[in-house]
Amino acid sequence: MSLFGTDGVRGKAGKKINALDVMKLAMATGIYYRQFSKTNKILVGKDTRRSGYMIENALVSGLTAVGFDVIQIGPMPTPAIAFLTENMRCDAGIMISASHNPYYDNGIKFFDCVGNKLSNDKERAIEKIFRDEAMLKSAQAQDRLIGKSKRIDDVIGRYIVHIKNSFPKPLSLAGKKVVVDCANGAAYKVAPTILQELGADVVVIGNNPDGFNINEGCGAMHPEVLSKAVKETKADLGVALDGDADRVVIVDEKGHIIDGDKLIGSLTIYLKEAGALKGNGVVTTVMSNSALEDYLGEHGLRLYRSAVGDKNVVDMMMVEGVNFGGEQSGHIIFSDYAKTGDGLASALLALAYLSTSNKSASDLFNPFELYPQKLVNLNISNKKEIESLSGIEELKAKIESLNMRHLFRYSGTENKIRLLLEGKDKSTLDTMMQEAVAFFTKALS
Repeated sequence: MSLFGTDGVRGKAGKKINALDVMKLAMATGIYYRQFSKTNKILVGKDTRRSGYMIENALVSGLTAVGFDVIQIGPMPTPAIAFLTENMRCDAGIMISASHNPYYDNGIKFFDCVGNKLSNDKERAIEKIFRDEAMLKSAQAQDRLIGKSKRIDDVIGRYIVHIKNSFPKPLSLAGKKVVVDCANGAAYKVAPTILQELGADVVVIGNNPDGFNINEGCGAMHPEVLSKAVKETKADLGVALDGDADRVVIVDEKGHIIDGDKLIGSLTIYLKEAGALKGNGVVTTVMSNSALEDYLGEHGLRLYRSAVGDKNVVDMMMVEGVNFGGEQSGHIIFSDYAKTGDGLASALLALAYLSTSNKSASDLFNPFELYPQKLVNLNISNKKEIESLSGIEELKAKIESLNMRHLFRYSGTENKIRLLLEGKDKSTLDTMMQEAVAFFTKALS
């Protein structure tokens, strides 16, 4: 079984993510990065899960064992690790987080010296070292070559300044009431500070982490809580982050949750009007609604589709010369200020658009109607190759004959298959999804 999934290594803390394997993974990472090392420093951050202490210490042990110096900065958003790795001239950066997963899961995300997530080839190279016991043993440092670690608590200011720079300097959030749900996660200090310093009247929820309540009934996974708070406080906008703050969900002044594709479409037009959009297009994934593609086409813009995962979005953005992209799920990348999904930078982009417009959020962020789309997640025990399943081509042909779009893929972090269908007739869509569910339930039982 592969160690890496779609976004680093993730699993249940104490089981898949255990101290021994984390230490070996840290050693493998250090051995791999030794060939590129310039400063002999690796940055380590984390979210607010209790298991982060165990994993952080195991990472420090493994990295120092192979001669690297470690800088620990405590709870910080994932995009902050990407930024600070480059800003502090580290050879690599590591974030301890399972993102939107419950507290009992945890994970490890890796960044290179310029803040980019690792390619699949680099992940495979690290995994090969991880499984080579002889290499791990022989690479251990001795005497003066053993590494050291130190904790720095004041780097939060660097990230705050960086993200505030993404908000146009002539603008202010004075007069805007914003509710922010920090998901009891990594942005519980950073998010309110940034919004307050930009002048907003800020109502904060989900900012009391206890090690176990991350993403629990709050944040981007439960935007209904934010929706209620926005209506109760009569706020202009609501912002919900996930546990590591690399994704965002926006709620308008009526408490309605803004669809991720609508948000991407709105912000693309804003960037175009501001003269800040590069490449005359935007990158989304195969999950995005075709209505977004049609909407952008009406404005003379092209939509590029990548595989699922913000890492794949970023890769295609670089290939196509585009500086804006994202996922329907809320991972949004404005590469002028972030090299990975950044919930706070995305929220400030939305607030900047709102501040320059005479429209309410409910009008501004609903520029088109979505085509009916249905997504079903099926729990499975065996990930057989989809293309090898008997009858799969016939199923796809039937779906396509009804002028519907389909996407069948396995989750990279869970034992699930995700079934997505999209079409313009909801009744036909529902019927076809029932058939697809029955097919995969039988084929993968």
